[in-house]
Amino acid sequence: MKALSIRQPWVHLIVAGYKDIENRTWRTSYRGPLLIHASKSMTRAEYENAMRFAIVAGVSYEELKRFDESERGGIIGVVDVHDCVPPSRRTSPWHMEGCYGIAVRNARALTFIPCTGRLGIFDVSPDVVAVLHETHDRLTFA
Repeated sequence: MKALSIRQPWVHLIVAGYKDIENRTWRTSYRGPLLIHASKSMTRAEYENAMRFAIVAGVSYEELKRFDESERGGIIGVVDVHDCVPPSRRTSPWHMEGCYGIAVRNARALTFIPCTGRLGIFDVSPDVVAVLHETHDRLTFA
């Protein structure tokens, strides 16, 4: 099973269904289910900048997690990747100028599963996949 590590609060905005694009400097041909991993690192300044952006994009303050409530260092959700949008075709307010946009849909929150993240799209360990199947028996993963 593939995963992508993303910093909070962006990861919460994806899993909650607000953010439909994850910005990267690289393109991907991957399509299909993708686990969303909340990275351990997050500074208060990064959090506050992202919150300001989210509010401008239409997310209400009440719908946002507080800095100290943000889960970090594990899998928190799953999405379906359906496209990688080049910078020239940017249409989402979440798609940053000059970036490739990994287009996601069908975001689902999962029970938090601690695990180590990596750069890029990575394979999670068989142990994490086993926990996913035990705790989310109705979900199917490719």
